[in-house]
Amino acid sequence: MRKNLGLKKGDLVAITETPGGVLITPQEVIATRALDRIGELLREQGLTLEELIESGREERGPLIEELYGIKATNQDH
Repeated sequence: MRKNLGLKKGDLVAITETPGGVLITPQEVIATRALDRIGELLREQGLTLEELIESGREERGPLIEELYGIKATNQDH
């Protein structure tokens, strides 16, 4: 079965029970689908991945300070 699916020993898979049996999906495929869906949702919101990453950087400093009492430096932003 592994050979037919192109899987090597130790590759991660997801196993999903279906009405017709069991669906085995390589984790790489699942990750790619999830990333594609995230990209679709970002486009629907008019955002780019770069904008999302930058907004995370802007929020990180105040969040670290609030949660841990650590004052962020310019290097952390």
